[in-house]
Amino acid sequence: MSASSLADAAAATPVSRIGLGLAAVGRPGYINLGRERDLPADRSVDAMRRRSHELLDAAYAAGVRYLDAARSYGLAEEFLADWLRARPDAAREVVIGSKWGYTYVADWRMDADAHEVKDHSVATYDRQRSETRALLGDHLNLYQIHSVTPESPALTDPALHARLASLAAEGVTVGISTSGPAQADAIRAALEVEADGRPLFRTVQSTYNLLEPSAGRALEEAHAAGRTVIVKEAMANGRLAGAEALRQAASQTGATPDAIALAAVLRHPWVTVALSGAATLPQLTSNLSATGVPLPPLPDLAEPPETYWRTRSSLPWS
Repeated sequence: MSASSLADAAAATPVSRIGLGLAAVGRPGYINLGRERDLPADRSVDAMRRRSHELLDAAYAAGVRYLDAARSYGLAEEFLADWLRARPDAAREVVIGSKWGYTYVADWRMDADAHEVKDHSVATYDRQRSETRALLGDHLNLYQIHSVTPESPALTDPALHARLASLAAEGVTVGISTSGPAQADAIRAALEVEADGRPLFRTVQSTYNLLEPSAGRALEEAHAAGRTVIVKEAMANGRLAGAEALRQAASQTGATPDAIALAAVLRHPWVTVALSGAATLPQLTSNLSATGVPLPPLPDLAEPPETYWRTRSSLPWS
């Protein structure tokens, strides 16, 4: 897959501008708010596999064509691989993205002291690329470095860049995801990275929402430079679901607060795909309705980036 293939898939229908991310259902614990309500008390591997497959079935039936996982999302890649094997019809049509650079270490426990460990070294890439290949095989279209920040060695390591260039030569698109208050700096640095005289990173996945829009200008620049832009955390890990301004807007339009939040992202032409992080079928249905929501005027809800990311880091795993 080329970066343009994802853009083509996203342009097929309005709904295909929304992708499904598996962060919330690939493991028993995550930081999204309301998980005690959204997920059953039984969060066994089999229970989470069933929930993942229900969401994947519904998303595909509704027209979603981009599916996003990561090595650190517990068993998300395994769940996705199982679904692809059971749905060869869908496997031929969807675009599959995953990420490397965080290792899941919680051992399927919600009370673990640590849930993931970050490392952007060549050794971690080699290990996780092998793990991803074993599960997703030729279905993998896009491999992203997980949560790049300006100081990440992934932006400057020539040995890693050579590995990634080899992956790109195999036909897998190479991209980055970003996190933290300096996302814009990381995006701009990534745009300058080349291998063999050509841009190395063809896609950028970043947090962008009504509370944290600071990466917007850099994402617009990335789009103008020919990169595919994927937006994650459009709901700010559930924080926007309870925002009074969105509740009022929802009452005016007959939409839901989450649809308003996603519509506020999708209004930007530089957004190729915005991810739904739904954990339930009603959430998914509501998220997908964002493509038809008339967006009313909204107040400025933006927080200083440092405040936003400090709040995000304090959200409990549940």
